[in-house]
Amino acid sequence: MTVKKTRTFEDVLAQIERRIADDGLTVGDRLPAERQLAEQLGVGRSSVREAMRVLETLGVVSSQVGRGPDAGAILTSRPDTALTDLLRLHLGLATLELREVIDTRLMIERWSAARAAATRADTSALADALTGMEAAASAEEFVEHDTAFHCALADASGNRLIAAIMRSLRDAMRRYAVEAVERLGDPSLLHADHHHILTAIRSGDPDEATRAVADHLSHAYPALFGDTP
Repeated sequence: MTVKKTRTFEDVLAQIERRIADDGLTVGDRLPAERQLAEQLGVGRSSVREAMRVLETLGVVSSQVGRGPDAGAILTSRPDTALTDLLRLHLGLATLELREVIDTRLMIERWSAARAAATRADTSALADALTGMEAAASAEEFVEHDTAFHCALADASGNRLIAAIMRSLRDAMRRYAVEAVERLGDPSLLHADHHHILTAIRSGDPDEATRAVADHLSHAYPALFGDTP
């Protein structure tokens, strides 16, 4: 049995960029289907799906639904500048301190939640992430779905730049979130917070959605909000 090497989606992005360059693809050409790309790159389909979502956010590809020759995303622009900037941003965020990460998240996620509530955005990805949290068997697994929830929240805002910034924050978010879950011991409070955020968005209540995000971050990182010495 061959064990595939696990790569972050940033590595997959770089691999896809090289494929586009090596194959001489131009605007209008179709990329291989998700399953085929995963096999060619030696990664899981979830990693390819995440990378393609970022490329679509950046306007590099346009997703297409289909089978056979109609499967695969369409290249809408060359990724050179946009992708390089995204990877540079990701590397620059690797050394951020907790306060910087949470302050940034508070600004982005409060606005995203209010916007999603006001526009009655699609919440299916948020609900899927909640389901994953419920079934999580470890802090790491819980945080994987927690991170997906917060990236989906940024997506729901409808602002592509906000969504790209949140995805660039993923590794910093994950690192501190695992520590927060382990410190709490029981993630039930955090899980309830996510339900609160989702309910407020579905209710179309921007003020309550904003409060729910702030409450959630204060529960996860009380020391930063004056709740603990």
